[in-house]
Amino acid sequence: MVLAIDIGNTHTVIGIFEEGAFRGHWRFFSDHTRTADECALLLHQISLWSGVALEEITGIVMASVVPPLTPVFEEMVQRYLNQKPILVSSDLEVSVAIGCAEPKRVGADRIANAVGAFEKFGGPTIVVDLGTATTFDVITRDGVYLGGAIAPGVETSATMLFHKTAQLPRVELAKPETVIGRTTEDSLQAGIFYGTVGQIDEIVRRIEMELEEKATVVATGGLAELVSQEARTIEVVEPYLTLEGLYCIFKRLQGR
Repeated sequence: MVLAIDIGNTHTVIGIFEEGAFRGHWRFFSDHTRTADECALLLHQISLWSGVALEEITGIVMASVVPPLTPVFEEMVQRYLNQKPILVSSDLEVSVAIGCAEPKRVGADRIANAVGAFEKFGGPTIVVDLGTATTFDVITRDGVYLGGAIAPGVETSATMLFHKTAQLPRVELAKPETVIGRTTEDSLQAGIFYGTVGQIDEIVRRIEMELEEKATVVATGGLAELVSQEARTIEVVEPYLTLEGLYCIFKRLQGR
């Protein structure tokens, strides 16, 4: 069994793989005050829910974009699972080559997304990850990660809007029935939802113009299913692409 851990700015997602099959996944807040012992308690609870004994875990791969939490999870798996995790970075030899200008500054989650997408769909591929930030990752036909674009995430933008405007209420992030909102709440939903859809379609269009060819567009992240209902450029939704990419990286390095 392989344990994949994706430590993001808002959520940490844990997945368990058994001989290539996705056994299960769990999501919780990335609390910067959490200790290694608290993380171990969460992992113990996950093992009970999944029916996977901790001693069955034979490998661990981890991506983190939250530096304060990286050593906490490292300590947890070393102390409680007696294993050293593979930490994903641009220094690893993976199935895509990092061809952007600053390889060491590429987030581990973006590397995992690029690997997962290229392994499943080949190239050229564009990964749209709707998380704390909305990221666009571009992989060429030959498996070179070129870079991409980073925009404020849907929930991040909405939260800032609610904080900065005293009279605008917080609304559920949902697809509205109409673009013309007849209430303040409807107007907010329309602006947030269709603003995101338009952003995705326009950035993808411009990326494909620069590539000078059509790419497979893969969406991932918590809001991928919702946004893909209207975004014309999104072709495939892979909610757990990051975890699958982490597993691909683990298997490749294990083979070496």
